[in-house]
Amino acid sequence: MNVEQVLALVSALSLAILTPGPAIIATVQTAFAHGRGRALPYALGLATGASLWCIFALAGMAVLFRLHPQLFAAMKIFGGLYLLWFAWRLWQSSTLPLPDAATGTTKGFWGGIALNLSNPKPALFYGALILSVFPEPMAPQRQGLIYAICLATELFWYALVALMMSTSGMRRRYFGAKFWIDRAAAFAMAGLGLLLILEH
Repeated sequence: MNVEQVLALVSALSLAILTPGPAIIATVQTAFAHGRGRALPYALGLATGASLWCIFALAGMAVLFRLHPQLFAAMKIFGGLYLLWFAWRLWQSSTLPLPDAATGTTKGFWGGIALNLSNPKPALFYGALILSVFPEPMAPQRQGLIYAICLATELFWYALVALMMSTSGMRRRYFGAKFWIDRAAAFAMAGLGLLLILEH
């Protein structure tokens, strides 16, 4: 694993996390309405729940590729197409209002985990992203390192959002930057998708 791969993984994941979506909006609203004390554990739960899909994606790909090597190229093409579709949706959503916040029965740590586990879309995203950055089959040790990097990235951004969005000024700036966040994420995802397809 080289530095360029780590930077690509962290950058793309960071843009996806910061793109205003239901989970991150729930973090912002919880921080604004209830303060840091309640928002931080909720945000850490959301981050942990999202990162668990990384484990599922890594484990599933490892098993599939070991049993059916011919699926490797097909999965890379499919992953690239998904990233292109994801980029197009981000581009379109840049001019739309913010989505509604995701809701759950609780706002604590376990409530955050449950909320992000209730949405399987991150599993497909993680699968496509990891394939685009790490196109070769991986040993368990490398998969563990990738998960640790993804977990640290999720925890960092969710915690930072929860802490910073406790102030109304930062909340306004974040909402005002939605257009540029969406467009930057769209460019990054489209580039990764094209790279994944062209290198199959």
